[in-house]
Amino acid sequence: MMPLLCAGLGLVLGLCYFAALRASLRFADRPLVLGLASLLRLAAAGGGFWAAAQAGAGPLLAALGGFLAGRWVMVRAAR
Repeated sequence: MMPLLCAGLGLVLGLCYFAALRASLRFADRPLVLGLASLLRLAAAGGGFWAAAQAGAGPLLAALGGFLAGRWVMVRAAR
């Protein structure tokens, strides 16, 4: 049950992360805002993976798989 939940949360995290990455490209001409947006994205992803790691290796790998699935969805949507 826990790996399945972590995979779903990893998917949501991946979708949010890569949507925020696309949105932050609007600030390419403002390096301070772009840098802060990057730090916020990395902190959110790191926090999500840290939380999954507290449950063990299986849930962490499931969260990573969900995150990569979210990346795949966002790349496909951008094409």
